[in-house]
Amino acid sequence: MKKTALLIVTTVVAISINAQDVKKPVVKKPAAKPAVANTSASPFKTNSDTASYGIGVRIAQNLKSQGFDGVNQDLLKRAIGDVLQNKTLAIPDSLIDASLESYHKAAMDAKSAVAKKEGADFLASNAKKPGVKVLPDGLQYEVIKAGSDTTHPLLTDKVKCHYHGTLINGKVFDSSVDRGEPITFPLNGVIKGWQEAVQLMTVGSKWKLYIPSDLAYGDQQAGPSIAPGSTLIFTVELLGIEKGDSK
Repeated sequence: MKKTALLIVTTVVAISINAQDVKKPVVKKPAAKPAVANTSASPFKTNSDTASYGIGVRIAQNLKSQGFDGVNQDLLKRAIGDVLQNKTLAIPDSLIDASLESYHKAAMDAKSAVAKKEGADFLASNAKKPGVKVLPDGLQYEVIKAGSDTTHPLLTDKVKCHYHGTLINGKVFDSSVDRGEPITFPLNGVIKGWQEAVQLMTVGSKWKLYIPSDLAYGDQQAGPSIAPGSTLIFTVELLGIEKGDSK
């Protein structure tokens, strides 16, 4: 992680403003009047107050997603006030990034330790279930449907898949099935657990994968839902293979 402090504050407003445009197709539409925010549901009397609260919400959401949810809120408010009111900072600016990085690492390590223990317990129990196969590196899978094709994808190929991803508590973090559209991607561009398992599959196969954290995202936070050290569960259906350069 580099320049955590700058990433937290300088991007949060831009992320908030542009969030609704992400992943939307570009569609030509007739010119329309600029949208005006509907603030009728706001408990605040002015747009400035509503925006001020909204900025606080986005900053807090960003802090939480990056593992800073345990910060001292009183000192956080004091620091914001000191900067906005041009007061002398309580600590030198030169120390801030290093302290944030140290705090962030400790917080991520603590979360990872808890998640890894939960994942290890889950996998130990899951391995005893009928139909679950365990590979030497700890990856587990069960065959839901066997494909009639005999061709296996190589790591250099692109694969077309439908998938549904959850945490071990059942929370969905990503799903092409829910979106109603399969995805095609280079097999060597995804997590190790996927790379290993999908190379064992054939077109038409549908497997359920149980991926330990070291074959997933390891000790890193992956988006707002996947905590460091998380064991991941995917139902994967291999729909097609586009042969790549095997050199």
